[in-house]
Amino acid sequence: MYNVGDNVVYPMHGAGVIKAIEEREVLGEKQKYYIMALPIGDMKVMIPMNAVEEIGLRQVINGEEVKRVYDILQEEKTAMSTNWNRRYRANMEKIKSGDIFAVAEVVKNLTIRDNKKGLSTGEKKMLGTARQILISELVIAQNSTEDEIVKVIDSFFQEE
Repeated sequence: MYNVGDNVVYPMHGAGVIKAIEEREVLGEKQKYYIMALPIGDMKVMIPMNAVEEIGLRQVINGEEVKRVYDILQEEKTAMSTNWNRRYRANMEKIKSGDIFAVAEVVKNLTIRDNKKGLSTGEKKMLGTARQILISELVIAQNSTEDEIVKVIDSFFQEE
């Protein structure tokens, strides 16, 4: 169970802060919801408290895990299918998992591929989504700004 003020990650949406716990009636059924504010995109999300486990809501990573994310972003590209459809599905599964390390891998692999060969429209959109999720969590984990995190991530992919 989370409390107001907790920093949490909502897979496929990113990191945010629980601003309130409210009881709402939806489709004739009263339920308690976490009201989560996502700093990037200035969005609010209602998360049913009884579905937290299946949604995959989790705590924001700590400093040691931030370092691991940055290490993953700087490693060599990992093997990906050359088949667009398989690669897309595998990357989508990683993003949906809510695992920040898997999301970092998607960002790394698609950024490297984009720099070398370019990406299809679908993969460009996927890269944008994965970057947004990654950046939102790093902003909260490091108490930083979106611009600062973007500069750090982009610096890993500068051509020498």
